[in-house]
Amino acid sequence: MGSEFIAALDIGTTRTVVLIGEITDDRLQILGEGTCRSQGIRRGVVVNMDQVTRTITQALAAAEQAAGVKVNEVVAGISGEHVESVNSRGAVGIASDGDLGVTREDVARAYDSATALRIPTDRQVLHVIAQDYIVDDQHGIPDPCGMTGVRLEVLVHIVTGAIPAVQNVRKCITQSGLHVRDLVLDSIAASHAVITGDEKELGVVLLDLGGGTTDVALFHEGSIRHSSTIPAGGVNLTNDIAIGLQTPHEDAERIKRRYASAVYVRPERDKMIDVPGVGGRPSRQVTREELAYVAGPRIRELLTLAREEIRRSGYEHLVGTGIVITGGGAKIPGIAKLAEQVFGMSAKIGAPEMGPALAEDGDAPVYAASAGLLRYAMDNPSGKEWQNGTEGGWLDRVRSRIVAML
Repeated sequence: MGSEFIAALDIGTTRTVVLIGEITDDRLQILGEGTCRSQGIRRGVVVNMDQVTRTITQALAAAEQAAGVKVNEVVAGISGEHVESVNSRGAVGIASDGDLGVTREDVARAYDSATALRIPTDRQVLHVIAQDYIVDDQHGIPDPCGMTGVRLEVLVHIVTGAIPAVQNVRKCITQSGLHVRDLVLDSIAASHAVITGDEKELGVVLLDLGGGTTDVALFHEGSIRHSSTIPAGGVNLTNDIAIGLQTPHEDAERIKRRYASAVYVRPERDKMIDVPGVGGRPSRQVTREELAYVAGPRIRELLTLAREEIRRSGYEHLVGTGIVITGGGAKIPGIAKLAEQVFGMSAKIGAPEMGPALAEDGDAPVYAASAGLLRYAMDNPSGKEWQNGTEGGWLDRVRSRIVAML
């Protein structure tokens, strides 16, 4: 088997990452990465196309130089408060006679039935993910094809995005000289890199703490049950520090990265932090305790919003293993401990196993989405999302039907 080069693009509010990997004999090796400070994007939504295009181009050039290869297509992540999801169910009679049982045509008709709900004309289907197949009253079937029965049901998780927001992301990627192989919800991508199969089976919550948004996803029995986006992230914490300590935004970001903690550390409360002034005002010093009074409530508030989102989903009782925290916010010391207090269940930091191609281990959670995009691309080589024995082509029909409604 030959080698295939694949590229992943994660356009975040604070940073843009490109990873280039090589698949050889079903093994993935990361060859290079390029990271660039993001501009022109806010809470996952493009607000300046020229700036976003330049950011992608710079990150791509760095990744290609590190990898020593050129790429012309990417699997890109997408997030933002414009992304919405819903669970749906479809049922059809099994049409085949004789020993054929359930056919792929039956499965496709069941998917068509599940997606017959009215989707607003300004939204585009991003994912349709199978949660369960039911033949007659038999649940938990991974692949119904060939089974004998009279009725087939499918439960699906449908993710949609606002068409203008999705198209603007695509345009920026295209203008940077790349073809979009697929767009993948960031939390779904990250789950491929930081959540194990056992965790997905027993029930787990993924929190992807980004700069502008926090993605929440709940998995159970091997499939996603709920996904949502909270329009708040690390940028909000930086703003609070800038206002609370009366310091420029860039200095607030530096202080956050170096000194902020999710839990109060009493032995360090009297340690001093240099805080530059605003507009030529003199610098001053504050204690770690003063910073904790500013940063702590915002971090707790963000985790509390995520907890309430899980409770509203109605699936909180399915979380059997706990919380996995990833993304840039996972680097805040003590955040897993605070999450355990807020959620009342175990929590851990989720970091992809990146290998020697990337630098500091402490930065690994930042690459969860981009590393997951590579693994997603490896698991979906055709660029079409199909699960549990189905084939490419059906999702295109769904997307075409939605477009035809415009």
